[in-house]
Amino acid sequence: MHMADALLAPAVAATMYVASGTTAGISVHKLKKDENTQKLPMMAVTAALVFAGQMINYTIPGTGSSGHMCGGMMLSALLGPQAGFLSMVVILAIQCLFFADGGLMALGANCWNMAFYGCFVGYYLIWRPIIRSNWFGKMEAKAALRMKIIAASVIGCIVTLQLGAFSVVLETSLSGITELPFGAFCALMQPIHLAIGLVEGLVTSAVLIFVAESRPELLQEVNPEEKGLTGKHSLKTTVIIIAVVAALVGGALSLFASSNPDGLEWALFGNSDAGYSENMALDEENYGIESGVADAAASVQEKTAFLPDYAFANSDSAAGTTVSGLVGSVIVAALAVGICVLGGFFRKKKQAIK
Repeated sequence: MHMADALLAPAVAATMYVASGTTAGISVHKLKKDENTQKLPMMAVTAALVFAGQMINYTIPGTGSSGHMCGGMMLSALLGPQAGFLSMVVILAIQCLFFADGGLMALGANCWNMAFYGCFVGYYLIWRPIIRSNWFGKMEAKAALRMKIIAASVIGCIVTLQLGAFSVVLETSLSGITELPFGAFCALMQPIHLAIGLVEGLVTSAVLIFVAESRPELLQEVNPEEKGLTGKHSLKTTVIIIAVVAALVGGALSLFASSNPDGLEWALFGNSDAGYSENMALDEENYGIESGVADAAASVQEKTAFLPDYAFANSDSAAGTTVSGLVGSVIVAALAVGICVLGGFFRKKKQAIK
């Protein structure tokens, strides 16, 4: 769902920068009061996992399209909405600057579409109410928690991806791109992201169930003492397992990602080369809006992106994908923790990692 600069007018892009920047500022202010130091190592490894996970496009059967996870629901369930949102901003900024994934002018919009809904709408309107509810109350505590995690993850990912997809349509329409009729674009974007959201919900629930089994106190809104829940692993072991999975996903599984266009690209350009519909049938080499701001942003990206499109420049070597997954995951993890340390987040309450 990463938007390119050509899909946005500068005024719309600037508005989305203000919206996302304001949300980030409020998140920073609230995190100054957070005392849970366990979030530091979890922020590092989960941000790396989401970065790696976004590299894996999975095929949506029968469509010629593919999808990849956004990760907002997962991060907010583990870190809270504010820390989750800031982690997503770090991920999207690194993707944009170092891997040329998503436009630099469009970064504010991408943060809003891919991070805001999952982290805030998904958390406050879906995750927290469901986890606090009495759903599956007749089940044993662990089984009930698993079912609530699955329900919250699937519903949350579907709803928030629908909101993100609709925002993409709205932003392009407000930008005045006449080649994209509002109704027709919606009719393509919403159903394909329904399928993508379902898959992301299942992946998210699998990760969160693992955390619930390992260290249930790491999940937001879960009180292990109240439910009589105990963890199978120490915090250190849990962090190491997630870090290893992130490395395997980014360094190895990313090699098997689908080559089909993602939901947004599929809606814009179709996949006629593979025998599927042309959809909006835009010209991939010449579409959307040209502006001086977009040209300047593209110039910056050309200088900063040392692994464009997650590959070595001017090379088809598979090693470029592996290096991109590993290097990107490390940069995201280090930057996420570095920002927290410099900002003084999670430092008041000292807890040893055992």
